[in-house]
Amino acid sequence: MRFVRFQETGDSAVRYGWIYGDLVGEIEGDIFGEFRRLEANLPLYTVRLLPPVVPGKIVAVEWNYLDQTREFNRMISEMPSLFYKPTSAVIGMNDPIILPIVSKRVEQECELAVVIGKTAKSVLPENAFDYIFGYTIANDVTARDLQLADETWTRAKGFDTFCPLGPVIETDFEPADALLTCRVNGELRQMASTRDMLFPVQNLVAFASSIMTLYPGDVILTGTPVGSALLSEGDVVESQIDGIGQLVNPVRMQTA
Repeated sequence: MRFVRFQETGDSAVRYGWIYGDLVGEIEGDIFGEFRRLEANLPLYTVRLLPPVVPGKIVAVEWNYLDQTREFNRMISEMPSLFYKPTSAVIGMNDPIILPIVSKRVEQECELAVVIGKTAKSVLPENAFDYIFGYTIANDVTARDLQLADETWTRAKGFDTFCPLGPVIETDFEPADALLTCRVNGELRQMASTRDMLFPVQNLVAFASSIMTLYPGDVILTGTPVGSALLSEGDVVESQIDGIGQLVNPVRMQTA
């Protein structure tokens, strides 16, 4: 099933919904608990899609594709390396990525995002899928020059708009071998399969939950393959994962 958060045209109310073909139906209740689906009768083109989840925290993974470790001349780690992105960085479908004035090199990083569905603490890899609600697309936007200049990645990864998520949460998805692509202005920047991850989804959930309790709605970004490159004013970023969909975000320069 595909879940969304949306607003109807002219209505400020935020609702959860489900998608059936080109129609959206409202959901009553808690998508992470008990809910019921109402009739899908809203044409998809008439609603604004918001980030499909409001995460309590965003846990991200460094260097999880072999080709990217080679691109940046990194040693392959024996365990995942984690960092945080702030929830204030989250934007949704068609929302603009804002280039901060203080950075001269902002880059895109298309990633598979895992949405946690149940409270998870110290879970085993073989049980990890029991705690996953579904999957969405993320763009771990990064100020690369600041990342290289700072001792930590908080500033480089943490600007407002630096975590596009969406457009849906897909619950019927197989993460072991899905094609991930990213285009900027139609030009292919990134293409890889999730099978190329050094640490697969179940290991990432298990590892993260061994450190911190994961709660429903928390998001894990699973890393990006080689191909991140400079973004400029006026660009359009199209992040796509087969089986989930396409996340589109224009790029704008900070004005104040």
